[in-house]
Amino acid sequence: MPILDRSKIRPDILKNIDESQKIQLKGVLEYLKLEENKGFNPQTYLQKITEGNEKFFRMLSKNEGSVEDLYGFFTDEEMRKLAKFFRYVVNYYIQTQIKIHPLPEDVKIEEIDVDGVPAEWQIVPEATEDKIILYFHGGGMVLMSPKTHRALTIEIAQLTKMRVLSVDYRLAPEHPFPAPLEDCVNAYKWLLSQGIKTENIVIAGDSAGGNLTLTTLIKLRDEGIPLPAGAVALSPGTDYTGNSKSFYENAKTDPILADRGVFWWTTAFLAGADPNNPLISPVLADLTGLPPILIQVSTSEMLYDHSTRFIERAKAAGVGATLQEWKDTIHVFQGFGLYDLPEAKEAINKIGEFVLNLFKN
Repeated sequence: MPILDRSKIRPDILKNIDESQKIQLKGVLEYLKLEENKGFNPQTYLQKITEGNEKFFRMLSKNEGSVEDLYGFFTDEEMRKLAKFFRYVVNYYIQTQIKIHPLPEDVKIEEIDVDGVPAEWQIVPEATEDKIILYFHGGGMVLMSPKTHRALTIEIAQLTKMRVLSVDYRLAPEHPFPAPLEDCVNAYKWLLSQGIKTENIVIAGDSAGGNLTLTTLIKLRDEGIPLPAGAVALSPGTDYTGNSKSFYENAKTDPILADRGVFWWTTAFLAGADPNNPLISPVLADLTGLPPILIQVSTSEMLYDHSTRFIERAKAAGVGATLQEWKDTIHVFQGFGLYDLPEAKEAINKIGEFVLNLFKN
Protein backbone atom coordinates (compact mmCIF):
# COMPACT_ATOMS: atom_id res chain seq x y z
CA MET A 1 0.00 0.00 0.00
CA PRO A 2 1.22 3.55 -0.69
CA ILE A 3 3.09 5.43 2.02
CA LEU A 4 1.91 8.79 0.71
CA ASP A 5 -1.36 10.26 2.05
CA ARG A 6 -2.80 12.22 -0.87
CA SER A 7 -5.32 13.97 1.39
CA LYS A 8 -2.41 15.84 2.99
CA ILE A 9 -1.05 17.24 -0.29
CA ARG A 10 -1.99 20.61 -1.78
CA PRO A 11 -4.30 20.32 -4.82
CA ASP A 12 -1.91 22.22 -7.10
CA ILE A 13 0.94 19.90 -6.15
CA LEU A 14 -1.24 16.82 -6.66
CA LYS A 15 -2.11 18.12 -10.12
CA ASN A 16 1.58 18.59 -10.87
CA ILE A 17 2.43 15.09 -9.67
CA ASP A 18 -0.46 13.43 -11.50
CA GLU A 19 0.38 15.11 -14.78
CA SER A 20 4.03 14.11 -14.50
CA GLN A 21 3.03 10.52 -13.78
CA LYS A 22 0.88 10.42 -16.92
CA ILE A 23 3.90 11.41 -18.98
CA GLN A 24 6.09 8.90 -17.18
CA LEU A 25 3.58 6.14 -17.90
CA LYS A 26 3.95 6.90 -21.61
CA GLY A 27 7.70 6.56 -21.08
CA VAL A 28 7.15 3.13 -19.53
CA LEU A 29 5.14 2.02 -22.56
CA GLU A 30 7.86 3.28 -24.92
CA TYR A 31 10.50 1.45 -22.90
CA LEU A 32 8.60 -1.82 -23.20
CA LYS A 33 8.39 -1.45 -26.98
CA LEU A 34 12.16 -1.68 -27.32
CA GLU A 35 13.34 -5.10 -28.43
CA GLU A 36 16.11 -5.17 -25.82
CA ASN A 37 13.51 -4.87 -23.06
CA LYS A 38 11.29 -7.73 -24.12
CA GLY A 39 10.57 -9.88 -21.11
CA PHE A 40 11.05 -7.06 -18.62
CA ASN A 41 7.98 -6.88 -16.37
CA PRO A 42 7.91 -3.52 -14.57
CA GLN A 43 4.88 -4.53 -12.51
CA THR A 44 6.88 -7.31 -10.85
CA TYR A 45 9.66 -4.91 -9.91
CA LEU A 46 7.30 -2.17 -8.78
CA GLN A 47 5.44 -4.61 -6.55
CA LYS A 48 8.71 -5.67 -5.00
CA ILE A 49 9.63 -2.01 -4.45
CA THR A 50 6.32 -1.53 -2.63
CA GLU A 51 7.04 -4.53 -0.41
CA GLY A 52 10.55 -3.33 0.36
CA ASN A 53 9.29 0.19 1.01
CA GLU A 54 6.70 -1.04 3.49
CA LYS A 55 9.33 -3.12 5.27
CA PHE A 56 11.70 -0.16 5.37
CA PHE A 57 9.12 2.21 6.85
CA ARG A 58 8.03 -0.38 9.41
CA MET A 59 11.65 -0.54 10.53
CA LEU A 60 11.75 3.24 10.83
CA SER A 61 8.45 3.43 12.74
CA LYS A 62 9.67 0.92 15.31
CA ASN A 63 13.21 2.30 15.33
CA GLU A 64 14.45 -1.23 14.76
CA GLY A 65 17.10 -2.20 12.26
CA SER A 66 18.60 -0.06 9.54
CA VAL A 67 18.73 0.25 5.78
CA GLU A 68 21.68 -2.16 5.77
CA ASP A 69 19.18 -4.88 6.73
CA LEU A 70 17.72 -4.52 3.24
CA TYR A 71 20.97 -5.38 1.48
CA GLY A 72 20.21 -8.20 -0.91
CA PHE A 73 16.51 -7.32 -1.21
CA PHE A 74 17.36 -6.67 -4.84
CA THR A 75 20.25 -8.46 -6.48
CA ASP A 76 22.93 -6.43 -8.28
CA GLU A 77 21.42 -7.48 -11.60
CA GLU A 78 17.95 -6.41 -10.51
CA MET A 79 19.22 -3.02 -9.36
CA ARG A 80 20.92 -2.47 -12.70
CA LYS A 81 17.71 -3.34 -14.55
CA LEU A 82 15.72 -1.00 -12.30
CA ALA A 83 18.22 1.80 -12.79
CA LYS A 84 18.10 1.39 -16.56
CA PHE A 85 14.30 1.39 -16.50
CA PHE A 86 13.92 4.47 -14.31
CA ARG A 87 16.60 6.39 -16.20
CA TYR A 88 14.75 5.84 -19.46
CA VAL A 89 11.44 6.96 -17.96
CA VAL A 90 12.97 10.07 -16.38
CA ASN A 91 14.69 11.01 -19.65
CA TYR A 92 11.42 10.51 -21.53
CA TYR A 93 9.69 12.84 -19.09
CA ILE A 94 12.39 15.49 -19.43
CA GLN A 95 12.32 15.33 -23.23
CA THR A 96 8.57 15.84 -23.11
CA GLN A 97 8.95 18.80 -20.76
CA ILE A 98 11.52 20.40 -23.04
CA LYS A 99 9.02 20.23 -25.92
CA ILE A 100 6.46 22.01 -23.74
CA HIS A 101 8.97 24.44 -22.25
CA PRO A 102 11.86 24.81 -24.73
CA LEU A 103 15.18 26.04 -23.44
CA PRO A 104 16.11 29.58 -24.53
CA GLU A 105 17.63 29.51 -28.00
CA ASP A 106 20.46 31.80 -26.97
CA VAL A 107 21.79 29.40 -24.33
CA LYS A 108 24.93 27.58 -25.40
CA ILE A 109 25.32 23.94 -24.34
CA GLU A 110 28.79 22.48 -24.73
CA GLU A 111 29.62 18.91 -23.71
CA ILE A 112 33.11 18.59 -22.29
CA ASP A 113 35.48 16.03 -20.84
CA VAL A 114 36.79 17.19 -17.46
CA ASP A 115 39.83 14.99 -16.87
CA GLY A 116 37.78 11.89 -17.63
CA VAL A 117 34.56 13.15 -16.06
CA PRO A 118 31.80 14.07 -18.53
CA ALA A 119 30.20 17.45 -17.95
CA GLU A 120 28.59 20.25 -19.88
CA TRP A 121 28.95 23.99 -20.00
CA GLN A 122 25.68 25.87 -19.90
CA ILE A 123 26.36 29.43 -20.98
CA VAL A 124 23.72 32.16 -20.99
CA PRO A 125 24.14 35.50 -22.78
CA GLU A 126 26.15 38.03 -20.79
CA ALA A 127 27.66 35.29 -18.63
CA THR A 128 31.01 36.33 -17.24
CA GLU A 129 33.96 34.14 -18.20
CA ASP A 130 35.63 34.08 -14.81
CA LYS A 131 32.73 33.18 -12.46
CA ILE A 132 31.46 29.60 -12.38
CA ILE A 133 28.63 27.65 -10.78
CA LEU A 134 29.77 24.04 -10.42
CA TYR A 135 26.52 22.06 -10.32
CA PHE A 136 25.84 18.51 -9.13
CA HIS A 137 22.43 17.15 -10.15
CA GLY A 138 20.10 15.14 -7.91
CA GLY A 139 18.59 11.72 -8.49
CA GLY A 140 19.41 9.58 -5.47
CA MET A 141 22.91 8.80 -6.79
CA VAL A 142 21.13 6.49 -9.25
CA LEU A 143 19.24 8.68 -11.74
CA MET A 144 19.37 11.87 -13.79
CA SER A 145 22.08 13.93 -15.44
CA PRO A 146 22.98 17.50 -16.40
CA LYS A 147 20.36 17.24 -19.17
CA THR A 148 17.53 16.50 -16.73
CA HIS A 149 18.43 19.61 -14.73
CA ARG A 150 19.06 22.11 -17.50
CA ALA A 151 15.86 24.07 -16.93
CA LEU A 152 16.77 24.68 -13.29
CA THR A 153 20.47 25.35 -13.76
CA ILE A 154 19.92 27.69 -16.69
CA GLU A 155 17.39 29.61 -14.62
CA ILE A 156 20.05 30.09 -11.94
CA ALA A 157 22.63 31.02 -14.59
CA GLN A 158 20.37 33.71 -16.01
CA LEU A 159 19.88 35.29 -12.59
CA THR A 160 23.57 35.27 -11.68
CA LYS A 161 25.06 35.86 -15.16
CA MET A 162 27.50 33.03 -14.43
CA ARG A 163 28.58 30.05 -16.49
CA VAL A 164 27.41 26.67 -15.20
CA LEU A 165 29.57 23.57 -15.33
CA SER A 166 27.13 20.73 -14.70
CA VAL A 167 28.82 17.44 -13.85
CA ASP A 168 27.67 14.06 -15.17
CA TYR A 169 29.19 12.10 -12.29
CA ARG A 170 29.14 8.30 -12.21
CA LEU A 171 26.00 6.68 -10.82
CA ALA A 172 25.17 3.71 -8.63
CA PRO A 173 24.64 0.80 -8.71
CA GLU A 174 27.31 0.55 -11.39
CA HIS A 175 29.52 3.04 -9.55
CA PRO A 176 28.79 3.23 -5.80
CA PHE A 177 30.53 5.37 -3.19
CA PRO A 178 33.05 6.95 -3.48
CA ALA A 179 32.83 7.25 -7.29
CA PRO A 180 30.30 10.15 -7.44
CA LEU A 181 32.26 12.16 -4.88
CA GLU A 182 35.56 11.51 -6.66
CA ASP A 183 34.11 12.86 -9.91
CA CYS A 184 32.77 16.00 -8.24
CA VAL A 185 36.05 16.71 -6.46
CA ASN A 186 37.97 16.16 -9.69
CA ALA A 187 35.68 18.58 -11.53
CA TYR A 188 36.50 21.28 -8.99
CA LYS A 189 40.22 20.58 -9.30
CA TRP A 190 39.90 20.77 -13.08
CA LEU A 191 38.42 24.26 -12.82
CA LEU A 192 41.43 25.33 -10.77
CA SER A 193 43.74 23.84 -13.38
CA GLN A 194 42.02 26.04 -15.97
CA GLY A 195 42.95 29.13 -14.04
CA ILE A 196 39.57 29.76 -12.41
CA LYS A 197 40.06 31.37 -9.02
CA THR A 198 38.48 29.62 -6.04
CA GLU A 199 36.84 32.86 -4.91
CA ASN A 200 34.98 32.92 -8.24
CA ILE A 201 33.43 29.45 -7.88
CA VAL A 202 30.14 28.51 -6.23
CA ILE A 203 29.27 24.84 -5.79
CA ALA A 204 25.58 23.95 -5.93
CA GLY A 205 23.40 20.86 -6.12
CA ASP A 206 20.05 19.36 -5.22
CA SER A 207 19.09 16.26 -3.23
CA ALA A 208 21.87 13.73 -3.87
CA GLY A 209 23.71 16.56 -5.60
CA GLY A 210 23.22 18.59 -2.44
CA ASN A 211 24.93 15.80 -0.54
CA LEU A 212 27.78 15.90 -3.04
CA THR A 213 27.97 19.68 -2.72
CA LEU A 214 28.56 19.40 1.03
CA THR A 215 30.82 16.35 0.95
CA THR A 216 32.91 17.93 -1.81
CA LEU A 217 33.51 20.93 0.45
CA ILE A 218 34.57 18.63 3.28
CA LYS A 219 36.84 16.55 1.04
CA LEU A 220 38.50 19.63 -0.44
CA ARG A 221 39.08 21.13 3.00
CA ASP A 222 40.56 17.88 4.28
CA GLU A 223 42.95 17.78 1.30
CA GLY A 224 44.04 21.36 1.97
CA ILE A 225 42.60 22.67 -1.30
CA PRO A 226 41.30 26.28 -1.23
CA LEU A 227 37.52 26.33 -0.97
CA PRO A 228 35.00 28.12 -3.21
CA ALA A 229 33.25 31.38 -2.40
CA GLY A 230 30.19 29.53 -1.16
CA ALA A 231 27.72 26.72 -1.75
CA VAL A 232 24.00 26.15 -2.32
CA ALA A 233 22.24 22.89 -1.45
CA LEU A 234 18.59 22.24 -2.27
CA SER A 235 16.96 19.61 -0.06
CA PRO A 236 20.29 17.85 0.48
CA GLY A 237 20.54 14.32 1.80
CA THR A 238 22.94 14.70 4.71
CA ASP A 239 22.36 11.53 6.72
CA TYR A 240 22.50 7.97 5.38
CA THR A 241 22.42 6.39 8.84
CA GLY A 242 18.63 6.32 9.10
CA ASN A 243 18.69 8.52 12.21
CA SER A 244 16.26 11.03 10.77
CA LYS A 245 12.90 11.75 12.39
CA SER A 246 11.49 13.60 9.42
CA PHE A 247 12.41 10.79 7.04
CA TYR A 248 9.66 8.74 8.67
CA GLU A 249 7.34 11.46 10.00
CA ASN A 250 7.12 13.37 6.69
CA ALA A 251 6.73 10.36 4.42
CA LYS A 252 2.97 10.89 4.14
CA THR A 253 3.52 14.40 2.79
CA ASP A 254 6.37 13.72 0.36
CA PRO A 255 5.00 12.78 -3.08
CA ILE A 256 8.48 12.79 -4.64
CA LEU A 257 10.28 10.34 -2.35
CA ALA A 258 7.77 8.42 -0.23
CA ASP A 259 6.76 5.66 -2.63
CA ARG A 260 9.82 5.60 -4.91
CA GLY A 261 11.70 2.95 -2.98
CA VAL A 262 14.60 5.08 -1.78
CA PHE A 263 15.74 2.16 0.36
CA TRP A 264 17.30 0.46 -2.67
CA TRP A 265 18.86 3.68 -3.93
CA THR A 266 20.64 3.90 -0.59
CA THR A 267 21.88 0.32 -0.65
CA ALA A 268 22.97 0.75 -4.27
CA PHE A 269 25.00 3.83 -3.39
CA LEU A 270 26.50 2.54 -0.14
CA ALA A 271 27.32 -0.95 -1.44
CA GLY A 272 28.58 -1.89 2.00
CA ALA A 273 30.24 1.43 2.88
CA ASP A 274 29.76 2.77 6.42
CA PRO A 275 26.94 5.36 6.42
CA ASN A 276 28.61 7.02 9.42
CA ASN A 277 31.45 8.13 7.16
CA PRO A 278 31.29 11.98 7.11
CA LEU A 279 31.92 11.87 3.35
CA ILE A 280 28.63 9.96 3.07
CA SER A 281 26.67 11.63 5.87
CA PRO A 282 28.03 15.19 6.08
CA VAL A 283 25.80 16.01 9.05
CA LEU A 284 28.29 13.93 11.08
CA ALA A 285 31.35 15.79 9.82
CA ASP A 286 33.51 18.43 11.41
CA LEU A 287 32.26 21.46 9.48
CA THR A 288 34.89 23.93 10.66
CA GLY A 289 36.28 26.20 7.96
CA LEU A 290 33.59 25.70 5.33
CA PRO A 291 32.50 28.72 3.26
CA PRO A 292 29.02 30.33 3.44
CA ILE A 293 26.28 27.82 2.69
CA LEU A 294 22.64 28.33 1.68
CA ILE A 295 20.23 25.43 2.16
CA GLN A 296 16.64 25.49 0.93
CA VAL A 297 14.09 22.87 1.96
CA SER A 298 10.39 22.15 2.32
CA THR A 299 9.12 21.57 5.85
CA SER A 300 6.89 18.71 4.64
CA GLU A 301 9.52 16.61 2.86
CA MET A 302 11.28 13.54 4.16
CA LEU A 303 14.70 15.17 4.12
CA TYR A 304 13.60 18.19 6.15
CA ASP A 305 15.68 17.52 9.25
CA HIS A 306 18.66 16.58 7.07
CA SER A 307 18.79 20.33 6.41
CA THR A 308 17.90 21.66 9.86
CA ARG A 309 20.42 19.45 11.67
CA PHE A 310 23.18 20.26 9.21
CA ILE A 311 22.55 23.99 9.56
CA GLU A 312 22.67 23.72 13.35
CA ARG A 313 26.01 21.93 13.23
CA ALA A 314 27.38 24.32 10.63
CA LYS A 315 26.50 27.38 12.72
CA ALA A 316 28.03 25.76 15.80
CA ALA A 317 31.23 25.32 13.80
CA GLY A 318 31.28 29.00 12.89
CA VAL A 319 30.09 28.58 9.30
CA GLY A 320 27.98 31.31 7.73
CA ALA A 321 25.03 28.98 7.18
CA THR A 322 21.57 30.11 6.01
CA LEU A 323 18.42 27.99 6.05
CA GLN A 324 15.40 28.98 3.95
CA GLU A 325 12.21 26.99 4.45
CA TRP A 326 8.95 26.73 2.52
CA LYS A 327 5.87 25.07 3.98
CA ASP A 328 3.81 22.32 2.39
CA THR A 329 5.59 22.04 -0.91
CA ILE A 330 7.75 19.22 -2.32
CA HIS A 331 11.27 17.87 -2.42
CA VAL A 332 13.41 20.08 -4.71
CA PHE A 333 10.36 22.14 -5.58
CA GLN A 334 12.69 24.58 -7.34
CA GLY A 335 13.09 22.04 -10.13
CA PHE A 336 10.01 19.82 -9.94
CA GLY A 337 7.71 22.84 -9.70
CA LEU A 338 9.66 25.27 -11.84
CA TYR A 339 6.76 26.03 -14.18
CA ASP A 340 3.86 25.48 -11.79
CA LEU A 341 4.65 26.40 -8.18
CA PRO A 342 5.04 30.04 -7.10
CA GLU A 343 7.51 28.96 -4.42
CA ALA A 344 9.91 27.75 -7.09
CA LYS A 345 10.52 31.17 -8.64
CA GLU A 346 10.76 32.77 -5.22
CA ALA A 347 13.36 30.26 -4.08
CA ILE A 348 15.42 30.55 -7.27
CA ASN A 349 15.43 34.33 -6.91
CA LYS A 350 16.78 33.91 -3.37
CA ILE A 351 19.50 31.60 -4.71
CA GLY A 352 20.46 34.34 -7.14
CA GLU A 353 20.58 36.91 -4.33
CA PHE A 354 22.73 34.66 -2.16
CA VAL A 355 25.19 33.92 -4.95
CA LEU A 356 25.52 37.53 -6.05
CA ASN A 357 26.03 38.65 -2.45
CA LEU A 358 29.05 36.34 -2.21
CA PHE A 359 30.85 38.56 -4.71
CA LYS A 360 29.99 41.93 -3.18
CA ASN A 361 32.83 41.89 -0.66
